[in-house]
Formats: sequence, C-alpha cells, structure tokens
Amino acid sequence: MSSSTTETVTTETLVPKPAREAASVPLRALSTAGDEKQRRAAENPGEPVPPKPAQRGPAADCTADSAGGLTFDLRLPAAEAQGEDAGLLLRRRPGPSGETEEVRLPLTPVQEAEPGTLRAALPSTVRLTEGRWNVFLVLPGCPPRRLAPGVNDLRSLVDRVPHESLGWLGVRIPYATKHGNLSVRAWMRWPHAEAGALRVSDGGLTLHGRLYGAQVAETARLEAWPRRGDDAPVVMEAAAEGAGRREFDAVLPYPPLAGNRLWDLWLRPAEGAEAVRVARILDDVPDKKRIFTYPAQAVDPDPSAGRPAVTAKPYYTLNNDLAIRVDRTH
Repeated sequence: MSSSTTETVTTETLVPKPAREAASVPLRALSTAGDEKQRRAAENPGEPVPPKPAQRGPAADCTADSAGGLTFDLRLPAAEAQGEDAGLLLRRRPGPSGETEEVRLPLTPVQEAEPGTLRAALPSTVRLTEGRWNVFLVLPGCPPRRLAPGVNDLRSLVDRVPHESLGWLGVRIPYATKHGNLSVRAWMRWPHAEAGALRVSDGGLTLHGRLYGAQVAETARLEAWPRRGDDAPVVMEAAAEGAGRREFDAVLPYPPLAGNRLWDLWLRPAEGAEAVRVARILDDVPDKKRIFTYPAQAVDPDPSAGRPAVTAKPYYTLNNDLAIRVDRTH
C-alpha cells in the first residue's frame, strides 16, 4: 500500500485534487485542431488514442545558495499572480514501497521585479528525503501543474564546503527532466565522503577524497563491496592527509575485483565505525553517470583462478555514488 506525507513551511497543508480523466473529443474538433494522430485514431476506433499531455505551468528560474537552500522565481498573468494561496508543491517520486512525500512552499510577490513575478523559497533547514522531487505550480481551484525549467544559477554549489558543525548535509540540485519538466535531485547524508580526483592506471584506481562530519583515523579503510553475491569486500588502507585529518588517499587494485561485475565503494573512517558511501554530490551536476567517464583498464587476474580476461573502470551511479564496473573482454 502506498502512502504520502505532506510537509509545509506555512501552517497550511495542500491536498491536491485528482487529475480529471480525459474526455472523448468529436472528430470535427480533432480536425480543426490539426492533431493528425488523434484524427486517425477517431476514424479507426480499433487504434489506441494517444493520451493528451498534461497542461504545463510556466518556467521557473532557480537560484541555489551555499547553505543548500533554493529559491524559485516565476511570472504569472496578473489575474493569477494576485490570487491568494498560490504555491509550489514539491512531490518526491515514489520509492519501491510506493511511499512519497510532499512539501508546500508559498509563493509571494517580488516587489523589485516585473509585475506578476512570484518567489518561493526552500530553506536549507527543510529536510528533503533523498530522491527526485517533481515541482508543481498550485493555484486555487486548479489541479497542480508541472513547471518547466528556466535559468538555473548554481554557481554557489561549485566546490561547496559544508560546515563541520552541521548535524546533517542537505544537497539539492534543480534540473530539467528528459520530458522538459523541472525537478530537484536531493541528497541527505552525514557523515559524507566526497570523491575528489580519480587516477586510473593498469593496476587499479587511486582515489583522493574528503570526509565531512568525522575524522580519518589511522585505522581508516576503503572498502569495495560486491553489489550482488556473498563475496567478502576488498579492503585497502585509506591514509589521512592534512592537519585536520579530513582528506584521505587510497589505492584500490583491480585484480581482486575480477570475480564480480559491480562494486560499490565505501570509506570506513575508523575501525568499528559505520562505513560511509563514497559519492560526488558537492557541485552543480545532478547526474554524473554519462558526464564523468573514465577509461577501462585491462585486468590481469590470477591465472590459476581460471577467470576470463576482463577490464575495469570507475563510474558514478544514478545516485552519484562511486562504483567500479568489471566487464569481460571478447
């Protein structure tokens, strides 16, 4: 059973109205509208009618601050902009269990901007569960409408350095979906191990990173865990760098990884401490999998194991976590 929770930064809670079902359209209306696909479907009842796209709202410009907050600016016609109770709705895409969450942000006029300009603020103190959040415009008496992406000012996210006094780290990056809608990618972690420079060689991967929310002890280890199967992790030393013991270096050899295809990388700051997922989220790139690419290196496993020749390379997952992929060579 799916469930939904709603959080709002005001005292009101929004309950979105269900979307109306699309009504049938007469043939003459279809032809005057010039929709060739719908016209053919009406002439041939046996063919499925393509669904009509949902009405989209205006474009919203997003500005990020270094603390993790976001502001959304959009412009509406005068009649809509002067109405009360206008707001933005952030709705998290359902997870495997079907659960979702909603956050309501009030829209208020921007005095120094053009007439009809409204602004909503997502403070850094409001927690967003990790995931992808769709952004909707909500006006009184109307169903929520997806917003289109405008201009994103994300300069403050580049090389962001979180404060060590934080109890949790919230990262939010607005982006355009493949369907042209506005969404926000959110992470919430602490401690956090940020991946820095990666150096690949014939023998393996050299990783430099920085740990936030904890120190790198002398017993720190970099651990590669197989994503599937019951094999033990490959564990290597992680050496602390710098006076504050926040930065670390580790070398991960590829040959011990030849037995599994996918490996996830974790940093264990000290013996007995919880492992921290190694990721790269402190910048302005929401999806790194297709942008940050690294060369594959040939792996020479132990010949006595009877394994086929393989290559290995680091990559970022859909969640921007660092991983290693091993492929057979043909």
